[in-house]
Formats: sequence, C-alpha cells, structure tokens
Amino acid sequence: MNGLRQKIAGRSPLRGPFLGIPSPMTTEIVAQAQPDFVCIDTEHSPIGDALLTEMIRAAQLHSVPALVRVRSQQAQNIAAALDAGACGILVPHVSTAAIAADVVRAARFPPQGNRGAGPARAAGYLRDIGGYIERARRDTVVMVQIETVAAVDNLPEILAVEGIDLVLVGPGDLAVDIAARPGAAPLEQMIDRILAAAAAADVPAGIFAEDRDASRRWLERLSFVIEGSDAFLLTKAIDAAMAPLG
Repeated sequence: MNGLRQKIAGRSPLRGPFLGIPSPMTTEIVAQAQPDFVCIDTEHSPIGDALLTEMIRAAQLHSVPALVRVRSQQAQNIAAALDAGACGILVPHVSTAAIAADVVRAARFPPQGNRGAGPARAAGYLRDIGGYIERARRDTVVMVQIETVAAVDNLPEILAVEGIDLVLVGPGDLAVDIAARPGAAPLEQMIDRILAAAAAADVPAGIFAEDRDASRRWLERLSFVIEGSDAFLLTKAIDAAMAPLG
C-alpha cells in the first residue's frame, strides 16, 4: 500500500502531524510538504466519515500515508477508517491486553482478526476486494496509545498481543492522569518505563511531540513522532504574523 508498516518495523525515523481541522484543503496543503505521514484525528475533532474519506484522498493524492486516530476502540470506528482508505489506525486509551486484542481483531482480516470485507473505497468498491485484502494483511498499521497509569502497569501484557505494530506515548493525557506538569520528573519516569518496556518486547514506540525541537530530541530515543497538529501550526504562524509591527 505505501510501505509505512515496513518502515515502522525497520525503525526508520518518521515524523508527521495530527490533522484536526475538518478540511481536505488543509490536508492537501500539509501533504504537499511531504511529511512521512499524516494522522487524521477523529477523536478530538468534528470530522465525520464522509469528510474523513476526502481528507484521506487528499493525502493520497500526494503519496502521503494517512493514518487515522479513531474516535474510540469500537470496531465500527476502526472499520470505517480502514474502509475509507486509511493505511492504519491509532486507537486511544488502550489500557489492557484484552482491549488491545480486540483492536487487532477489528483491524485485521481473518485469520488474524475478524474484520469484515465490503464494497468500500479501500477495496475499489469491490473491484479489487481480493487484492485489497491481501495488501491489508501485509500493510495495515495498528497502533495503540498508552496514556494512563493503568496502561503503563499493563504494558508488558499489551506488548505481548500479536499484531500491534507500535505503541504511542500520549504524554498529555498521561500527565493529567498522574497530575504532573509536562516535563516533570514523574512524567519523564513514566515515559522511560514505557520506552524500556517497548524495547524489551522489541515493539516500536512513538510519542507526540509539540514541535521540531522536541521531535529532534525524541528521535534520539525512538523512531516515530507525531509532531504538533495543523491547528497548532496555524496558531503559531498566525500569532507570529499578526504580532505588532515595530
């Protein structure tokens, strides 16, 4: 499909933003910059299924892999993103091995999972159903987000679930869960635990980073960074452009 899963497995350094602005135009503007991927965020944005399809299409127009952070762990949300043509999914709030196993089953076709096949865009509206299933078995990216103390405590069992390609640290929600400020020692220690567990299990790890400098630091320790978001980048650019003259 696009080789992203293979790049993740090979620990190639990868950077790309979240996209939360519900706009194919914004998606295309970002994709023209040729990030390694984009991750369309349906968890924290008003992006519906029809618009999601158009945003995925806009990224694909410029050969940029489109991941989707789904709204929830429900199988229908996972299927909707993949049927629309996403190359993979990021599932938030995965705190147990049982949830992780459900995610894998929903995202993967038999025999590894129980995802259903239908007349979706990804399958060429049935014109390429056989070819798509074969490619999806090989290439679909399944990522789970680790963002609570419970998830960290259960991480060895989560990492043992076959079919997970990457665990992504959610430092914002993790900081909220432990009542720590960003950069505080307890949060950094929790992140260290996650990265150590992932390394011990030989599972790639990633993290959300605010900006380019943070990405540079994290890419010394891991290989996958979701860097900022379209709204965050726009906010910074507008604030800088509209700062008082003189």
